[in-house]
Amino acid sequence: MKTEVEPLEGNKVRLSVEVDAGEFDKAVDAAFRSLAKEVNLPGFRPGKAPRRVLQARLGANVGREEALRQALPEYYSRALRETEVDAIAPPDIDVKSGQEGDGPLSFEAVVEVRPTVAIPGYDGLRVTIPSPEVTDEDVQAHLDRLRAQTGELKQVDRAAEEGDFLTISVNAESGGEPVGGWASEDEMHELGSPHAVPGLDDRLRGAKLGDILTFEVGEGTDAVAVRVVVKDIKERELPEMTDEWAQEASEFETVEELRADITTRMAGPKWFQSRMALEEETTTALTELVQDEPPEPLVGSEMERQLHQLGHRLQSRNVTMGNYLEATGQSQETLLAQLRESAVRSVKLDLALRALADNESIEVTEEDVDTHLTRIAESAGVDLAQVRHQLDEEGEGPAVRSGIRKTKALEWLLEHVAAVDADGREIDAKVLSTPPELPGNAEDSGNAEVLESEGEAE
Repeated sequence: MKTEVEPLEGNKVRLSVEVDAGEFDKAVDAAFRSLAKEVNLPGFRPGKAPRRVLQARLGANVGREEALRQALPEYYSRALRETEVDAIAPPDIDVKSGQEGDGPLSFEAVVEVRPTVAIPGYDGLRVTIPSPEVTDEDVQAHLDRLRAQTGELKQVDRAAEEGDFLTISVNAESGGEPVGGWASEDEMHELGSPHAVPGLDDRLRGAKLGDILTFEVGEGTDAVAVRVVVKDIKERELPEMTDEWAQEASEFETVEELRADITTRMAGPKWFQSRMALEEETTTALTELVQDEPPEPLVGSEMERQLHQLGHRLQSRNVTMGNYLEATGQSQETLLAQLRESAVRSVKLDLALRALADNESIEVTEEDVDTHLTRIAESAGVDLAQVRHQLDEEGEGPAVRSGIRKTKALEWLLEHVAAVDADGREIDAKVLSTPPELPGNAEDSGNAEVLESEGEAE
């Protein structure tokens, strides 16, 4: 089979394919064998009628027409593989010869291909991310949270300030009827924390013991009349950071030992936060370098993929798409618009990483493929040979190599991007490439749960 590729306008190419007569004749034979199973001829068992008899009965060209229907998709796929044309849409195929008589088959296929995009300035990207360094302020803030757990509330003779604990009673009515969830009696409220009554803290700041606050929330017929009585104001008194306190609050003998432990344990969450921010900010910056709108076939395909993933997640939770839209307050049009926006970003990132790999001559070795497939096999609990066989059967080998190549391109970019913290101080790339060692008894520490929750919050 011979194939020639001709670039066309509009990000398309024309494949001119010729299948020699001998090869196409084998496809014609296979087509007649298929037809023989469907045609009943006197004197022949089903499927046993010879080709010449079928030609005489059905017509000279019926076999070639059936061969075209059966074999043309495979000829086209072979042409793509042999020429390494990266098609992204169905082709327009025009058969030039071979439908009648004898001789070779020739056809042309015009197809849209994946574009190569420009990413100017990718080698000078600069991103701002949280610092992975554990500062004295970080450690002190954690120590203060530990102190707060054993602190005492003491009454104060002053106006209420942020962080104070107020005992209040709240009455709320609208149209003479109580408003559910707003009213309370002798409620303890920390000034600065959320409350059911909108804007309550703005009224309580500066309030004094015995004050009665009246105000309205909302307007017109929907207005809610609120009455708040301030019955008590207390502040939390933190214990001194002495070695005795450290012994009571932790398994350590001194405050310095506790400080050192907190520093070590905060290093992991801080590093992870910085590393995730580095990847997110870097890929966002790279994507923004792509100025051209991506081809619609790629965007549509990515939208379908994301919609399928969403549907699968909802199905696993026994939630219908209608229930999801109702719960999130979205219309179908809004959801599709969000999916499209996300798909455009994903496609731009894909094209940008491919361009980066081309620019930096990043290649995929057999060792890279072996490592990747070994991880898949171990994760799935199957044999490596089974994974290779499945990829070959599904023709996914090129996609796997492409994915590995993009991953290597991203790794290259993360090593070369300039990262700075919020104050503009440069962050060492080596620090971001290697996670800190975690203490072996992290799960046994009295501080582990607090530190874990802090990492999730960040």
